[in-house]
Amino acid sequence: MKCYDEQLHQLQMQCARKKKLEASIAELNTQRDAYAARTEELRQLLSDEQADVERLEGRSLSAFFYNVIGKMDEKLNKERQEAYAARVKYDTAAIELLGVEEDLKRCEAELSTLQGVEERYAAALQKKTEALKAAGGITAENLFQLEERKGYLMNQLQELQEALDAGSAALASADLILSRLNKAEDWGTLDIFGGGLITDMMKHNHLDAAQSSVEALQTQLRHFKTELADITIDADIQVSIDGFLRVADYFFDGIFADWAILNHIQQSQEHVQHTRRQIFSVLEHLKALMKQAEEECSRISLEAEQLVNSVSV
Repeated sequence: MKCYDEQLHQLQMQCARKKKLEASIAELNTQRDAYAARTEELRQLLSDEQADVERLEGRSLSAFFYNVIGKMDEKLNKERQEAYAARVKYDTAAIELLGVEEDLKRCEAELSTLQGVEERYAAALQKKTEALKAAGGITAENLFQLEERKGYLMNQLQELQEALDAGSAALASADLILSRLNKAEDWGTLDIFGGGLITDMMKHNHLDAAQSSVEALQTQLRHFKTELADITIDADIQVSIDGFLRVADYFFDGIFADWAILNHIQQSQEHVQHTRRQIFSVLEHLKALMKQAEEECSRISLEAEQLVNSVSV
């Protein structure tokens, strides 16, 4: 029977992999559509913002008006900030869209190598079932059923661990962003109470570092959501992660409007805190699912051992 066991184990893993790839592809298609629409929306916004800057820098009536009233520098600076924010958001969305498309191609290529695996598994399963019946061993048949269930659970444990790893990486990034925003807030507060060039530079340095981390977090959240695609979780938790893909928008909207205002830093902290709570909630649920699977695996191993020991040789 050993030849059947090895073949079935390999086919069972391939079936589980095919199922995951199909779920991942469905999720990635959804992400691609969302990012494609968002990228186009941000491209148009960027075009509009750049046009505003060019209009003020050119010979438009708006430029003439702001020159007359002495507010040209103020208005131009504001428009440049908005154009910069639009550029960063557009670049982030465009990079994520490219990443989704690359992941999709990779998954589709691997899936093509697994076509027909369910039929091969069913055929191998039928052969072993017939062999067990021919041998007349009810104990062997029960043992086989236990092993099949354990194989399924082992695959589930692997999927859960991959999702936990992805979520843990995102959680660590969220903590890093909060740490950098907290430092920016400290320097910003000091700046209000008589700081100078050094405090302003330190505040900007920490904000720059936070921006870089947000872009990394965006990618990690996308991977986390993809890993969760084939894992059954509660509906309310599934809903709570739908907002993951907009974390960069929230951050950039809050942080780029005016670097010097503490209120915008605090708004960004709130958005990242909210995202962190969502990640943590999903991770806790995944840990509970993993514990349940591990406990069932242990029970099956014990039951199989008792079954084997009960047979007189």
